[in-house]
Amino acid sequence: MLPKRLLCAAALYLCFAGAGAFAQTAAPAAEPAAEPATEPAEMPGMESSAPEAPAPPPAAPATPAAPTPAPAPPVTPRATASTPPVAPVTGPVRNVVLVHGAFVDGSSWNGVVAKLQQKGYHVSSVQNPLTSLADDVAATRRVLARQDGPTILVGHSWGGVVITEAGANAPNVAGLVYVAAIAPDLHESTVDLMKRAAPAPATQGITADSTGFLWLDRTKYHADFAADVPENLTRVLSAAQQPMAAKAFSETVSQVAWREKPSWYILTTRDRAVSPEVEQFMANRMGAKIVPISSSHLVPVSHAGAVADVIDRAARELSRQQ
Repeated sequence: MLPKRLLCAAALYLCFAGAGAFAQTAAPAAEPAAEPATEPAEMPGMESSAPEAPAPPPAAPATPAAPTPAPAPPVTPRATASTPPVAPVTGPVRNVVLVHGAFVDGSSWNGVVAKLQQKGYHVSSVQNPLTSLADDVAATRRVLARQDGPTILVGHSWGGVVITEAGANAPNVAGLVYVAAIAPDLHESTVDLMKRAAPAPATQGITADSTGFLWLDRTKYHADFAADVPENLTRVLSAAQQPMAAKAFSETVSQVAWREKPSWYILTTRDRAVSPEVEQFMANRMGAKIVPISSSHLVPVSHAGAVADVIDRAARELSRQQ
């Protein structure tokens, strides 16, 4: 019996010992439960990283960035909206703007003005300062801005360079008429074109003053510039001549009107200021309708009626195309 009692006591001891061990293991388990209460003190540091996970949502602000391209569509309509100004070109051509060249002024067109006015045209003659290409283009554009409706732009001699630049992107310019005129291409100057032939006789009578302006010798004005104009008239023209800034002849054009507008070219076959050979080259290159006239360089004075007729025919043809 004694051994049985000992076994029972031992079993009871083991049970209590197991319960104690269980209590000891359970107590640590309860402590970790309390640790979560201590962890919140350290969580702020973790919360900063936890919001970083939500940081992807800030990609949502990136969605507002998507609207940023949205302004791009409005740009296209605006660009298109700027094109309608071309509309005023429609209708009959009743306006003529005349641009003179070197060594003359706007009065060199007087005979042409009178003939065109008789035909019912509204005519304006630009007074070029002849100080630079930019200045002459600005003077021409001021006159063009005053025209009501489609206009034909006409240039004589150096005036051809001016209308080449001023007529480009001009909504109210329906066509161009070059009269014994220089017609440069993009980034080309008068000097560049004159080199295509032997120096014209008139160049020998041109001299520069101390301020860089060129003058045509009065004694050679008739023979080399206006041989078919009565001498008494050439004496008046030479007395009133406008000097030309030498630098202008080397200035190049940045736009070319004859590439976008129909063109006519009056070729003066007896010209001693601009070689007829160079005139032919320029007229062919631009695809102009060529009208040869047996004349000196100052054809607007010596053949005012014929020049007016060419402008009239050009205006009528342009009017039919509208």
